Amino acid sequence: MSDNRQSLSDLANLTSQPAPAAAPAAQTGATGSEAEDYLAGAPIAPAAPTTPLREQIIDKLGRAYATGRRKDAVARVWLKPGSGKITINGRDQETYFARPTLRLVINQVFGITEREGQYDVVCTVKGGGLSGQAGAVKHGISQALTKYEPILRAPVKAAGFLTRDSRTVERKKYGRAKARRSFQFSKR
Repeated sequence: MSDNRQSLSDLANLTSQPAPAAAPAAQTGATGSEAEDYLAGAPIAPAAPTTPLREQIIDKLGRAYATGRRKDAVARVWLKPGSGKITINGRDQETYFARPTLRLVINQVFGITEREGQYDVVCTVKGGGLSGQAGAVKHGISQALTKYEPILRAPVKAAGFLTRDSRTVERKKYGRAKARRSFQFSKR
C-alpha cells in the first residue's frame, strides 16, 4: 500500500509549475479559428443554444392572451405594454384583492422577470375563492408574459409559474363526514 500524503508545500510546488502545452486542434476537435483562439489564450464564446426561440403570439390589438387555472378558478388574461395597471373583472386589483398577500401573489411574475410597471393586465376570473382566483391570475399572467416576450420563458418556468398547480379539494366519500373524517364513534 503506497502512502500518498501531500502537504501544503507539495501543493505550492504543483501550482508554481508551468501549465502543460495546449493540445493540438486535431485532438480537441476544434475548428481552425477556435484552435487559434485557444492557443492565443482568448476565451471561447459558448455555442448558441440549439433550441429555437418561440415566436411572439399577439393579437391584432397588440395584446397577448392566456388562460390561467388554480383550484376551481379560471382566469382569462390579456397583457399589453403599459403603465402597470392590473384590472380584474372591471375593478382595480386593490379593490378586488383587498388582502396584500393576494396582490403579492399576482405581482410575483413581474418581480421574477424584473418587469414591474411595464405591462397593463386586464383579466376576467370566475369560480373558486379569492386565493384560487389569485393563483389563476398569476398563472395566466405567466403564460401571457411568455407569449409576449418568449425570452422570459426560462426564468418564469424555472420559478415554476408556468405549471398549473393541480392540487384540488378531495371529494367527499359516502359513509364519511368529509373526505376522510369519520362520524363520531358511539359505543352505546
